[in-house]
Amino acid sequence: MIDTQNPDAPRYPVFAKSQDEVPFGVTPSQTVGPYVHIGLFPTWENSGDAVPEDAPGRIDVSFNVIDGAGQPIGDAMIETWQADAAGRFDSPADPRGAAEATPAGFRSLARVFADESGTIVVHTVKPGTLPAEDGAVEAPHINVGLFARGMLERLYTRLYFPEDTDAHASDPVLAAVPEADRPKLIAEKTDRGYHLTIHVQDTDGRETPFFAL
Repeated sequence: MIDTQNPDAPRYPVFAKSQDEVPFGVTPSQTVGPYVHIGLFPTWENSGDAVPEDAPGRIDVSFNVIDGAGQPIGDAMIETWQADAAGRFDSPADPRGAAEATPAGFRSLARVFADESGTIVVHTVKPGTLPAEDGAVEAPHINVGLFARGMLERLYTRLYFPEDTDAHASDPVLAAVPEADRPKLIAEKTDRGYHLTIHVQDTDGRETPFFAL
C-alpha cells in the first residue's frame, strides 16, 4: 500500500499468504490516548485499598502528579507495589518463600486514577525492610508505576519514608540516585500518612528521579 499523502512512508509488498505469515515493519509509535481509561476504568472494586478499612496500621499515601508546565495531570494513573508490614510478599516469587500477609487482608498491588487536581490516594500500611544482594537491606519503600497522557511507557519511581534516615544511608537503590536528587523520593509526613509530589518533567531541577527496569 502506498501513502499518497506521504511518499516517504514505508511501503509493504502484497503477499498471497495468510496474515500470520506476512512480515511487517515496525509500526509507528503513538501515545496511550484515551484507551487506558477504556481498558482499565472502572478498575476492580476498592482498587486503591491495599488493606481493609479496619486493618491495624492503615495509612493514607497520597500523590500529586505534575507535568512539565507545572499543571496537574488529571488523567494520570498510579500503580503501587510493596511488601507488607513485615517486609514479606505472599508470593512464590519472594526468594524467602510466600508468607501470610501482615496485616490480614493486605495485598501488594493498588491502582488508582487521579482526580482533576492530579491527586491520588492509596490506603495501605508502611512496608517493612527488604533483603537485597550481598547482604544489603533496602529501606522501607513503595514502588510506584505511573501512566499518563503522552507516555509510550510507564514511568517507575519509589517512595521512601522520612523517618528512616539511617536505613536510607545503606539502601542500594537510593545510593544509585545522585545525592542531590534523593530528597525527591522522600515522602512528607501528613496527619493521615504520607505524601509525595511527582514531577514528570521540569526544567528547574524538580523532576522526580525515574528508574529504567
